[in-house]
Amino acid sequence: MFVHAHPDDETIATGATMAHYAAAGALVTLVTCTAGEEGEIHVPSLAGLAAAEADQLGGYRVSELHAACAALGVTDHRFLGGAGRYRDSGMMGLDTNKHPRAFWGADLEAAAGQLLEIIREVRPQVVVTYDDNGFYGHPDHIQAHRVTMRAAELAADEGIAPAKIYWSTIPRSVMEAGMAHFAGSSDNPFAEIEHVDDLPFGTPDDEIAAEIDGTDHADAKLAAVRAHATQIPPTSWLFSIAGNFGGEFVGMEHYTLAVGRKGPGSGKYGWETDLFAGLDLDGDAA
Repeated sequence: MFVHAHPDDETIATGATMAHYAAAGALVTLVTCTAGEEGEIHVPSLAGLAAAEADQLGGYRVSELHAACAALGVTDHRFLGGAGRYRDSGMMGLDTNKHPRAFWGADLEAAAGQLLEIIREVRPQVVVTYDDNGFYGHPDHIQAHRVTMRAAELAADEGIAPAKIYWSTIPRSVMEAGMAHFAGSSDNPFAEIEHVDDLPFGTPDDEIAAEIDGTDHADAKLAAVRAHATQIPPTSWLFSIAGNFGGEFVGMEHYTLAVGRKGPGSGKYGWETDLFAGLDLDGDAA
């Protein structure tokens, strides 16, 4: 089960992993916490959907999310509390954080209880979400982390907790390679960053627990990225990196292990190559 804050987060952070396991026949459940109402719009003809205009972007992004899930082969998607229950809070410190339905202001116990209901139904062996900084500090990502971890505690009280909880991340070595690639480029997303340590995300390689090789599903991930057209323009650095590094960048996704026992791995740091590594798949809940 993957718990994400907005439509497109699932694709950017974990799309190849989702496609990998869906293709392998695993039940992949995606829980999205908001409809992304406060997102930017990169399609000029749709500018009127913005929150400050018609405020219809969230509904449009739901359709983008459906298309992305189809590209990834994910058939079980839910909105936390039902579609429209929680609203995109916008970036940290904005007035949108105070909206009555902003996810950032959601009651933790109530939201965790809603996620617990899904856990009771699908009994995930593995759950994936963000770290306690929401990967890069977005309030909805942070709240998704809090809600997921609290729901897991409640599930443990009922004896149905997932065996493992992972947090999505990017290894420092991958960030350093990206910075080196874009150095001097006119389309450099790291232009104002002097050192990898200055980035608000990235994890030392020796703290990574798992590397999932979804390179066979890189095309599916890119199709899902294109489905989120309002948020990710064709000129995005994502496509630039994909064009230069191909599936090796797009399809390789990384995780730290927050709950559970690390299974067998390989390579210098013993990274797992399967999120189910070490689990008794016959004995654990399906």
